[in-house]
Amino acid sequence: MFTGLVEEVGQLQSVAKQGEAMVLTIRGDVVLEGVKLGDSISVNGVCLTVTSFDRQSFACDVMPETYRRSSLHRLKVGDPVNLERAMQAGARFGGHIVQGHVDGTGQIVSRASDANAVVFRIRLEDPSQLRHIIPKGSVTIDGISLTVIDTSDDGFSVSIIPHTLAETALQHRQAGSTVNIETDIIGKYVDHLLHFRQAGGAGAGSPSKLTAGFLAEHGFI
Repeated sequence: MFTGLVEEVGQLQSVAKQGEAMVLTIRGDVVLEGVKLGDSISVNGVCLTVTSFDRQSFACDVMPETYRRSSLHRLKVGDPVNLERAMQAGARFGGHIVQGHVDGTGQIVSRASDANAVVFRIRLEDPSQLRHIIPKGSVTIDGISLTVIDTSDDGFSVSIIPHTLAETALQHRQAGSTVNIETDIIGKYVDHLLHFRQAGGAGAGSPSKLTAGFLAEHGFI
């Protein structure tokens, strides 16, 4: 599990691809401190497992599901990537709950200055994911925990402060760039609980007492 607070921007050193399977080798510094085989590192918002490492880089496998679901297959040698180690128990939780399980991709439609901030508007590849994205809620873009400004029929917008832009690979993204999107895990679970029985899941014969009205009354939505 991650927080969406990028620790450093690494660089892709090499890509070994065979069909929809890949091995990525990534240069890093901060994320290599105390690294062990089997550790999880978020690469542009995708949770990957360290399979080998040295003093300057680490390697990780990308399986077909991740290849198809994320933008990792679009990376080229030399590209900057956002890196974050898995969160530690007892550490400050500055972002939001990020699994590193990308839901899909989006395309940056526009990038515009707004005083000291930069507003990015994102069009989702799968607009149905908007049911888990709400204004002032949390969303992860390329591993960065961000707050949603507003939503539209096919996407949403976020506002980036100068520090976040300067310290992440988002500074290199322009209109047309593809980014990884992970929606809020809490919203996904609430949605699943509300609709699971309706879809004929286990226990579908018993009416659920969990309703949208109940959740709203008790401050969950």
